[in-house]
Amino acid sequence: MESVEAFYWLPKCTTCQKAEALLKDLKVSIKHYVDVKTTQVDPETLKRLAEKVGGVDKLFSKRALKYRAMGLHVRVLSDEEMLDLMHQEYTFIRRPVIATASGKVIAGFSKKQYEALLS
Repeated sequence: MESVEAFYWLPKCTTCQKAEALLKDLKVSIKHYVDVKTTQVDPETLKRLAEKVGGVDKLFSKRALKYRAMGLHVRVLSDEEMLDLMHQEYTFIRRPVIATASGKVIAGFSKKQYEALLS
C-alpha cells in the first residue's frame, strides 16, 4: 500500500476534503499536510512537483479567478512565469496535490487516479 508523503491542499476546499476522505477510506496514511494558503510553497518544491506530475502546465491552475482578472488567459505563459505565479499566489496551484512516498505526484482530484495509484 502506497503512502502519501505530502498532501498540498486548502482545508476549506470541498474538492480537497473529498480527496482527503477518499485517502482515509483507502486507509492511506498522510505524513504531512501542507495548507498552501498559510504555507508558501518554495520554488524548488514547485519545480520538483511539476516535473513529477508531467509538466508545469499540469500543476498550474487556469481556474483561479486571478487568471482571468490578471489577463493571463490571453497570454502564453512560460514555465518560469507559471512557477513564479504559483510561488507568489497559492490559488494558481492546482489542488489538491499528493506526493507519494515512492515519488509519484498527482495534481487535482480524480477518484480513479487515486485508487489506481494508492490501492
